[in-house]
Amino acid sequence: MRTVWAWLISGVAAATLVVAPTAVFSAKDSTASDNEELYKELDLFEHALSIVRSDYVEEPKAQQLIYGALKGMLATLDPYSQFLDPDSYNELKIDTEGEFGGLGIEITIKDDLLTIISPIDDTPAALAGLRSGDRIVKIDGQLTRGITIVEAVRKLRGKPNTKIALTLLREGESELKEVSLERAIIKVKSVKDAQMLDEQIGYIRLSDFGEHTVADLESAINSLKARHMDSLIFDLRNNPGGLLDVAVSVAELFLNRHQLIVSTKGRLRNQNQEMRSRMDGPISALPLVVLINEGSASASEIVAGAIQDHHRGVVLGTKSHGKASVQTIFPLKDGSALRLTTSKYFTPKGRSIHGQGIPPDVEVPIQLAKDPASKQEQAKEIFDKIEQTAPEPPADKLRKDNQIARAMDLLKGIKVYQTNERLAATENRS
Repeated sequence: MRTVWAWLISGVAAATLVVAPTAVFSAKDSTASDNEELYKELDLFEHALSIVRSDYVEEPKAQQLIYGALKGMLATLDPYSQFLDPDSYNELKIDTEGEFGGLGIEITIKDDLLTIISPIDDTPAALAGLRSGDRIVKIDGQLTRGITIVEAVRKLRGKPNTKIALTLLREGESELKEVSLERAIIKVKSVKDAQMLDEQIGYIRLSDFGEHTVADLESAINSLKARHMDSLIFDLRNNPGGLLDVAVSVAELFLNRHQLIVSTKGRLRNQNQEMRSRMDGPISALPLVVLINEGSASASEIVAGAIQDHHRGVVLGTKSHGKASVQTIFPLKDGSALRLTTSKYFTPKGRSIHGQGIPPDVEVPIQLAKDPASKQEQAKEIFDKIEQTAPEPPADKLRKDNQIARAMDLLKGIKVYQTNERLAATENRS
């Protein structure tokens, strides 16, 4: 056994590494035929390497060739498996304590293009109008085709107050969009909004899953309960995720003791794990609607999937992103490392989240203007109304978000049904 680092991949946001024991895969786990096939392919590699070293126009450096081969090998697996040279590996290990100079976007590779999963609230990316699904075609004039996530992170991050130019391709638009942004220290506030709507319906918007999320969320829930909240809209839209243990702790608030929240499955025995609720959640019986969209990823999908599979609440909106796999870091002896996908996350009913996403129980696309030029402004206006700091914004302003309006109608219907059930039970006893 040896110690490696593993975490729930979360794009551009500073990754928090969790110590986890992982077994080394040995030749004993392979069949004789597998080994024979591998040796044949290694002979091919050695032959090609010898030709390059002897016949290339200039004498190549051995490390450059090996690093290039390792990079190509990992890139053939999936967008998140990568070879990290010593500099990249050292950057990954830096403890940023929740702050970093950047733009505030979560990214992935989709159809070989660098793609935004979600902009983080109140960051340069969000303020500039970047949206989930935007393809980053160029960074400072350089094409991004073939770029890895690690390479993209290095280009996007930088010293605060420095400029960066992005060229974007937006879905449904044919012309490229040029955007200039200024990097900033990214400070993420998990509980973005918590307030009471009409008829004792509470509303909480969560923007990420970080170190302080659970404490902040519990505080928000207690505050709303003190104001007689009897149902809740839990907004995970454009929440790109974060820490696995935080996702489990958040799900616990809504579930009963010992209920399965999420499981991991990989090729090795110790990669197969189940995470269950350790307590009865403080609001495990409260009528609940969870909002998701294509910007909801990783930890958001774990929570939404657990609530959906246990029929704990109604998941409403559009299908989530589908990004829930575990990457493990294997340090190499020269200071470089392999970042390898070792397992994937599954909902309590065994549904794979990665590449599939969480489909809503009630599909409600957000209503934006038909004119593409005005969509961005209208979307920004909708979320600005949700995020304003006034303690009691009028319900009619929130109803301009059709997904929240539909969630409110659902909760009102659920409460009417529950009231009628209680009355019927009382009459039957009498």
